[in-house]
Amino acid sequence: MSDKKLATVAVRTGIESDTQFNAVVPPIYLTSTYGFSQLGEVPQFDYSRSGNPTRNTLAEALAELEGGAGAVVTNCGTAAINLLVSALLGPEDLVVAPHDCYGGTYRLFDTRAGKGDFQVVFVDQTDPAALAEALARNPKLVWVETPSNPLLRVVDLAVLCADARQAGALVAVDNTFLSPILQQPIALGADFVVHSTTKYINGHSDVLGGVLIAKTPEQAETLSWWANCIGATGAPFDAYLTLRGLRTLAPRMRLHEENSAKILDYLQSQPLVGQIYHPSQPEHPGHAIALKQQQGFGAMLSFEIAGSQAQLAAFVRQLQCFSLAESLGGTESLICHPASMTHRAMSDEAQAEAGIKPSLLRLSVGLEDADDLIADLAQAFAKAAEVTE
Repeated sequence: MSDKKLATVAVRTGIESDTQFNAVVPPIYLTSTYGFSQLGEVPQFDYSRSGNPTRNTLAEALAELEGGAGAVVTNCGTAAINLLVSALLGPEDLVVAPHDCYGGTYRLFDTRAGKGDFQVVFVDQTDPAALAEALARNPKLVWVETPSNPLLRVVDLAVLCADARQAGALVAVDNTFLSPILQQPIALGADFVVHSTTKYINGHSDVLGGVLIAKTPEQAETLSWWANCIGATGAPFDAYLTLRGLRTLAPRMRLHEENSAKILDYLQSQPLVGQIYHPSQPEHPGHAIALKQQQGFGAMLSFEIAGSQAQLAAFVRQLQCFSLAESLGGTESLICHPASMTHRAMSDEAQAEAGIKPSLLRLSVGLEDADDLIADLAQAFAKAAEVTE
């Protein structure tokens, strides 16, 4: 890894790399196949599923940002997760996953385990006893989300990685909520990092993508082989758009955080707001850990409506600057009802165990003017307060 700051890496990777016309911004290579100079000589690129210059530039940037040895850019975040378990796990291998992970991750692990591809146990990773019991089963892989989606629970990565290593397990961290600007799990002991690049890394809600970053060259080579084998790699145009989004990641993250801090202050005084979930809050159980391992608190926050479901529905319906939608990390602000949206793949029992209540709402705070966002929330709360049924 170079000694450049993260913002510089995000902006400069690939710049002035064109040797044909000296273009400042690297060109996009849309070709599906490449010519062989002569029979028997395999070129660096032969077919775009296995390698593409545009996708490689994005992978290089993301690997350097996370302090990894290499990366595979995939067609979505779920494909990155699926690539990892496909490459690492067999029927007898165990995955220890958080009980409150993203619903799509839960669905993937639960469904593939049900087919016998591997075994999985979902535990509260913030509970030392529960985690120790799971690690005593000698897992092959520990999957971590910190902060978690949607309750923003925080796991001490340095401690967990050390404990996992002692148990003979590898650790993979979903770093989507914070991006490499605010957290670098490999530096804390993780073996792999995953992002849904659809979110903050691209940052404009207009392209799907994922990335799987490996700590060692050997792991990176294995993942690259498997990505080609199962067809998990992303398209060149998607990589081009994501690379363009990556250039502004650092300043976007700063404004995302500034806006979310103002909204958090506002929510404290609202009678219809119950419990707030965000690690910047001193009373948050993971506050001290977040201060230690993160370079910021991020712009994702969740809160419970301290009223009826009718009031919740009225509040959401009235919003004009927060779109009711899944996903996160775009320039626009979004609101999500996890129980019926992002986590609906989980059973009612699994949701209850994870603490995902019907009263929970999740905000992805965007780049609009914070005063406009707060005014929008205020008018929506006022309308919701009028609902008496």
